[in-house]
Amino acid sequence: MAGTARTFLLMAAMTALVMGLGWLMGGRGGMILAFLFAGAGNLFAFWNSDRMVLRQQGAVELSPQQGGDLHALVAGLAARARLPVPRVFLLPTEQPNAFATGRNPQNAAVAVTQGLLRTLNRDELAGVIAHELAHIRNRDTLIMTITATMAGAIAMMGNMLLFSGGREGRGGLMAGLVAMVLAPIAAMMVQMAISRTREYEADRAGAEICGQPLALASALDRIARTAGRSVNVPAERNPASAALFIINPLHGMRMDRLFATHPPTGDRIARLQRMAGGSHQGPWART
Repeated sequence: MAGTARTFLLMAAMTALVMGLGWLMGGRGGMILAFLFAGAGNLFAFWNSDRMVLRQQGAVELSPQQGGDLHALVAGLAARARLPVPRVFLLPTEQPNAFATGRNPQNAAVAVTQGLLRTLNRDELAGVIAHELAHIRNRDTLIMTITATMAGAIAMMGNMLLFSGGREGRGGLMAGLVAMVLAPIAAMMVQMAISRTREYEADRAGAEICGQPLALASALDRIARTAGRSVNVPAERNPASAALFIINPLHGMRMDRLFATHPPTGDRIARLQRMAGGSHQGPWART
């Protein structure tokens, strides 16, 4: 409950940033227009976020016949989570990773990379799928899409302020420079905080769904150690989608680590190990 309240507070902070930039651009009228702009962007994201993200990542939908064991695994875990079976997609990249998207459980999708299927064993894969199903059940995919959309809007408005010089009497060019530099950073930090909060919760709920906290911990460790060895080209081209993945897909060549959207993997593994305690860790299908 505390995590949900914190998420809404952080989203309110992003809305305030959008309205503040609108005020710098055009006073009260600009603030109202900025709020309406953010609302329109969120409405568009609500209806089209899943298709946009999947298209950006080059995802290919797998039918039950094509998916085989993967489809059966997703369906079994969805039943345990009391969710409709989401659509299943394959991402054509060798980086082991996965994400979920969709505005609600009835319109959800789970996407896994080729590298993930080659890297993990069945129990570890079940842990990853369960983590993504937890995001769907908690409606995190919608929250993260909205924050990513607003972060993009804030960055765009900051650039507009720089070139317009802001309103006379309210800082002019200096206000534009400050907005261009600080507003996108602030938006990214808020998005980061929302994502980290939800990742911890999805780890906990995902471990309960699959019944194996240690299998999910092992999967996180394996993905984190392997992901940095390959570049996820679609994710690099669309960095705003990084928060959706179970492990940050962005390569460390730039300043990605400064604005990491995920908690430290070691912390996530430690929490799962504490959750497991001394309990027996059998195959997910038998728990």
